[in-house]
Amino acid sequence: MKTVTFPDGRVVPALGMGTWNMGDSDSRRADEIRSIRAGVEAGIRVVDTAEMYGSGRSEKLVGEAIRGLRDEVFLVGKVLPSNASRKGVRRACAASLERLGTDCLDLYLLHWEGSEPLEETIAGFNDLVEAGMIRSWGVSNFDTDAMREVKSVHSATPCAANQVLYSLDYRGPEFDLLEYDRKAGIVTMAYSPLGQGGDLLRAPVLRRVAQRHETSLGPASPAQIALAWVLRDENVLAIPKAGSLRHQHENIAAQEIILTRDDLAEIDEAIAPPRRKEPLAMI
Repeated sequence: MKTVTFPDGRVVPALGMGTWNMGDSDSRRADEIRSIRAGVEAGIRVVDTAEMYGSGRSEKLVGEAIRGLRDEVFLVGKVLPSNASRKGVRRACAASLERLGTDCLDLYLLHWEGSEPLEETIAGFNDLVEAGMIRSWGVSNFDTDAMREVKSVHSATPCAANQVLYSLDYRGPEFDLLEYDRKAGIVTMAYSPLGQGGDLLRAPVLRRVAQRHETSLGPASPAQIALAWVLRDENVLAIPKAGSLRHQHENIAAQEIILTRDDLAEIDEAIAPPRRKEPLAMI
């Protein structure tokens, strides 16, 4: 397993689990819980959720899924910008902890930039660290200039992560953001690493590259190639959603794929990397 290292020295696998849109359907609930538990039991420690996801339904699902496994999980939550005042983050975090059935988050992120001054939000995060409610904090959907602003704010504890949209169809962070985070010791978390709507996974180049690779499950799939491509970077933690055991097993097996220079060159020719600064995409 590839790993990433946070500023406090904690090391986790570079493949995690996202839970956006999970917990919204009673008919899928059992499968989603089984998928999360199977991932944790297979060594995927990072589970990412947010108070916004289903207005807390995702957090409740995650709490049920990790019951009895909490010590094996690196649990990530996110606070809405509207709740990101110094007092607001404490209220929001307390509510998230109750829904999750735990007393501490391993990482707590500001979901995106809002109207509250960063100084207030970061002060609130430090209050939560001191109170033992979170172990570290970070941000989400922050581009390079915003990360420089984060760095300029005095903080007793460092920014640990920046979660952004990053996949083969959203390569903008490669221009300067990935390098900025790496040099600053900040882990970049890639959400939706398999793209949106399935268009990416129908790309002919991914099918061609997949035909050259095998995993323990058999021939590689375009989705596994797309995930292996995101995981190629030493400082990127990918959090694909896996709402079923089959998807979870496929994601786990994608870690076995080592893309060659020829693979990467062919992908770059078909899906070009950014040649200039692009606005950070967000969904």
